[in-house]
This record gives sequence, C-alpha cells and structure tokens, in this order.
Amino acid sequence: QVQLVESGGGLVQAGGSLRLSCAASGRTFRSYAMGWFRQAAGKEREFVTTTTWSGGIRYVAHSADSVKGRFTISRDNAKNTVYLQMNSVKPEDTAVYYCAAGSNTGSDYHIPRRYDYWGQGTQVTVSS
Repeated sequence: QVQLVESGGGLVQAGGSLRLSCAASGRTFRSYAMGWFRQAAGKEREFVTTTTWSGGIRYVAHSADSVKGRFTISRDNAKNTVYLQMNSVKPEDTAVYYCAAGSNTGSDYHIPRRYDYWGQGTQVTVSS
C-alpha cells in the first residue's frame, strides 16, 4: 500500500513559478513510476509527465507541447518524494494537480488507469 500526499499548490501570477511535492509512504517507493496529472474544471484528467523507477523522464506529444521546457519532474528516493517544478506558468496551467504511483505502467505511463495509487490533489491557479 502506498499513500501519496501532494503539497505546494496555490495562486501564482502568469510567468511565475511553483514547486509541487508529493510525499509517499511505503518502503517500495523506489520501485514505482511516479507521474503527475492535472485536471482542469470540466475537463478530463490529463497526463503531464512521469519519472520511471530508474529516474527516466517521459512526456507524450500533447504534454510535451504544453509543458516541456517549463515543467520538470524529479524524484528523491531517499525522501520518498517526487517533485514538479513549474516555471513560466500560464493561465491554462490552472488545474488540480495529482501525483500517482504505478508499479507496472510500461509504455502506457500516460494513461491514468495504469497507476495504482493517487494523491488527493493540489489546486494550482494561475492568474493573468
């Protein structure tokens, strides 16, 4: 069992920065792929980026276009924590951000149902 708790969300002006954190419980954190997703009001949950158990970083086309170069995922296995550094934020980044842990995401790392555990989400609001 893995429990995930996100923090770091809030209100930020366009062009600013935020760092989201996701603290995980459990001794097997390092064996999980850790992903960040987001869900804007009235929209489906959207993949942002993921880091594999070995530290590889993945995007898919739509997320790469919208966040690559601005958002950076990292993980600290010693602290059981994954981070999402958000720079040059835009109003369209406004959403609830969720972290997720998956033991066997494989190449489907961008699909929410491939993740086993989810945090409660943290709201990010970007003002223009």
